[in-house]
Amino acid sequence: MHPTPTNPPLILSFTIIVIVVTSFFRGGALQQPGGGACWSSERAALLSFKKGITSDPGNLLSSWRGWDCCSWRGVSCSNRTGHVLKLHLANPDPDIDSRTNHAKSYILAGEISPSLLSLQHLEYLDLSMNYLGGGGGETGSPMPRFLGSMENLRYLNLSGIQFAGSVPPELGNLSKLQYLDLSATVDTVDDLTLFRNLPMLQYLTLSQIDLSLTVDWPQKINMIPSLRALDLSYCQLQRADQSLPYLNLTKLEKLNLYENDFNHTITSCWFWKATSIKFLSLGQTSLFGQLNDALENMTSLQALDLSRWQTSENVTDHYYTLQMIGNLKNLCSLQTLDLSYSYKSGDIAAFMESLPQCAWGELQELHLSGNGFTGALPHLIGHFTSLRTLELDGNSLGGRLPPALGNCTRLSTLHIRSNHLNGSVPIEIGVLSKLTSLDLSYNQLSGVITKEHFKGLTSLKELGLSYNNDLKVTVEDGWLPPFRLEYGVLASCQIGPRFPAWLQQQASIIYLDISRTGVKDKIPDWFWHTVSEAKYIYMSGNELTGNLPAHLGDMALVHLNLSSNNLTGPVQTFPRNVGMLDLSFNSFSGTLPLSLEAPVLNVLLLFSNKIGGSIPESMCNLPLLSDLDISSNLLEGGIPRCFATMQLDFLLLSNNSLAGSFPTVLRNSTNLKMLDLSWNKLSGRLPTWIGELTGLSFLRLGHNMLSGNIPLEILNLSSLQFLDLSSNNLSGAIPWHLEKLTGMTTLMGNRQDISSIPLGYIRGNGENDISIDEQFEEVFLIITKGQKLKYSKGLDYFVSIDLSENSLSGEIPSNITSLDALINLNLSSNHLRGRIPNKIGALNALESLDLSENRLSGEIPPSLSNLTSLSYMNLSYNNLSGRIPSGRQLDTLSADNPSMMYIGNTGLCGPPLETKCSGNGSTISGNGTGYKQENETLPFYIGLVLGLVVGLWIVFCAMLFKKTWRIAYFKLFDQFCNTIHVYVVLACASRLARNTVVE
Repeated sequence: MHPTPTNPPLILSFTIIVIVVTSFFRGGALQQPGGGACWSSERAALLSFKKGITSDPGNLLSSWRGWDCCSWRGVSCSNRTGHVLKLHLANPDPDIDSRTNHAKSYILAGEISPSLLSLQHLEYLDLSMNYLGGGGGETGSPMPRFLGSMENLRYLNLSGIQFAGSVPPELGNLSKLQYLDLSATVDTVDDLTLFRNLPMLQYLTLSQIDLSLTVDWPQKINMIPSLRALDLSYCQLQRADQSLPYLNLTKLEKLNLYENDFNHTITSCWFWKATSIKFLSLGQTSLFGQLNDALENMTSLQALDLSRWQTSENVTDHYYTLQMIGNLKNLCSLQTLDLSYSYKSGDIAAFMESLPQCAWGELQELHLSGNGFTGALPHLIGHFTSLRTLELDGNSLGGRLPPALGNCTRLSTLHIRSNHLNGSVPIEIGVLSKLTSLDLSYNQLSGVITKEHFKGLTSLKELGLSYNNDLKVTVEDGWLPPFRLEYGVLASCQIGPRFPAWLQQQASIIYLDISRTGVKDKIPDWFWHTVSEAKYIYMSGNELTGNLPAHLGDMALVHLNLSSNNLTGPVQTFPRNVGMLDLSFNSFSGTLPLSLEAPVLNVLLLFSNKIGGSIPESMCNLPLLSDLDISSNLLEGGIPRCFATMQLDFLLLSNNSLAGSFPTVLRNSTNLKMLDLSWNKLSGRLPTWIGELTGLSFLRLGHNMLSGNIPLEILNLSSLQFLDLSSNNLSGAIPWHLEKLTGMTTLMGNRQDISSIPLGYIRGNGENDISIDEQFEEVFLIITKGQKLKYSKGLDYFVSIDLSENSLSGEIPSNITSLDALINLNLSSNHLRGRIPNKIGALNALESLDLSENRLSGEIPPSLSNLTSLSYMNLSYNNLSGRIPSGRQLDTLSADNPSMMYIGNTGLCGPPLETKCSGNGSTISGNGTGYKQENETLPFYIGLVLGLVVGLWIVFCAMLFKKTWRIAYFKLFDQFCNTIHVYVVLACASRLARNTVVE
């Protein structure tokens, strides 16, 4: 039997056809678009997901068009199968809110479509820091349960999405999941045991989820033996001292428990058994006591965070420090140590010596800020050759910086600000070629910094030398710095008098502060072009000259402070993106620009210049403007009507020539906290609607021409702390029920804090790591203690009433004594009568009291001696009587001539006057020439005048209507005149005859 002959080419062709057809159907080639690598079903799923996105301001999904979805932004596919494996749509620039861990700005908003279930091969999903909880940015729908059906997921990051409710239990079905980040995603987790169903889970982050009601959380976490990293920071956990008979977390390398409220001793914590831990964060956990010996067994530790920690109350800080350091001796792998804000005392040299010597060459980061370390930084710092970060801000270190710092050649960050360092800066600093951030601000350094100090700082991006008043930076005009700074903070150093030419090479600068640096020069034209992309520029307190650049409106500035210089010329425009602009205390002239484009401008300070004309309506084109100060200029006219639509918090227009009545356009300005219209030419009455501005804390209307009564509605301003209506033409009585002004009481809960003024009437701070301290400061001249005093930083605590130099009458309201936070009370130069309130001694915060030049009578209340804070008093030119009370504080007032504060009160007796009291000395009468006598005789004269007028009118009317009376009256009048005439003639003749006889 012969075998059947074969045909090899036919068999080969058939085999190829079978393979192709099989691959065709198994691979789903029928679903593939011509020439594309994307599966049509998966492309449709992605497009359906896109439909659920209601907002995409960053155009993240703008590339999602065409057939090949694998080329779309954020989509990654398998090179072999074409299936979508990865979807990465995280917010690339979320600008995280440090308080909530949520993004301040989003790139996607909407909801997550269940169409993602069609991506059956998806292994990686990252939608973090977007608003995908439904509702377009507000916490909305619960976390989708269908996510638990995406069974191939290995990586899932939904952090910051802000779902409502809890984590759905279906998430426990993702058996292949290795990485899960749900930080700030949901409100809570009902049951931590759902994660034990994830056998491959290695990284779990539940940061900023409320776990306060979770019972025995360590036991439940212990059921996930695969864990390598666990982040439970900001979870409001209550305890960490639960007992674990057996530890399953043998692979755990990273444990972050930062900012929880354990509030028990650290010795009982369960995690000391996890000796595999390499990263341990226990900062701000309310743990206390000494570290136990278990720390010696944590030999794998590479990073230890004990920042903002507590010590045992019965252990001194120094002893505790040494005990803790002794327990670090076996941590030879230690690379990062954070003990910031944990201690109150200790010598820095002893601390450094106690660090594990085996780790000196390994330690890379040392964070010791905010402690009480004293002494000088030791020379042994040079042995820490691997150091990249050294932070010692906010301690009490003294002495000189050691030259040995030059041995730390890997240093990238060196921060020793806010200490007591003195002496010169060692030139060895100049060899740190990897140094990117150097901050030595707020010390007492002196000497000269030359180009040799900067010679090798080729990587320097941040330089802080501010507030070392005796430190001088001296370099040649032609010096070319080796660095390109982004942050340069040199305030209150000496870099003048020439404008620093080396800034011409700093085109990358973002933040520049050369305030109060002794520069007395013209701002060169090249400077404004060099810093055209800078966002923060502060050059106040110098003697700079020149004009503002023509291209100011095109600059990228967010903050610009040129105050207290000698700049001139007009202010033609504002930087378009500016949020704070301070040009005060200069000599700018001309008028304010008629056209303005600064849509985000919040604070505008132009006071103390020579700007004239009227306030233009262009000011109303600044929609976010809340703080406006154009005081002390040459402005005329009134406030534009369009101001009625603005929501100002602070409006200061004092010391101009504004005229007209009190501006009605302010009636809707209910946000106003501070209003200063003093030293203008305002006239008319104070409107009753002023009581509707209930947010006012500071009201200053003095030195105008206002008239009429003080409206009772002013008592509705319960937040008022400062009231100045002095030097007007106000009349009538002071309103009663002053107790309604609770902002002037010590009930601090009812008082507003004027220090919240963002423009910095007290002090402004920026959002950067390098603060903008003392950049913006408003100065007010306030008449108190008999003189003009400047108030700036203390203004938020200054509680004052000044109604002086008006025509107010009536008595001083007795309930004024309920305003026990008053520091200054000035009612002088009015027509007030009656007695000084008996309980005036209840104003225990009072420092200045002026009631002079009124018509007050009676005795001086003895309670006045209770005013222990009083440093100035004037009761002169009244009609007070009786013995002057004495007291330790009263006896010290006006030491040079104490009687002057009582002069013009002739009824007073006793020291410091020379007039002695009669009898028991209780009272002594006046001489009848004071205001009291005037008050008593006033009714008599009024009655006399009225009687005379009425009598004359009766006689006149009678003669007008009765003809016979008129004839009789005039006949009698003629006879009377003739009789007088005859009498005068005879008398004169008789006198003349006698004189002739005598001669």
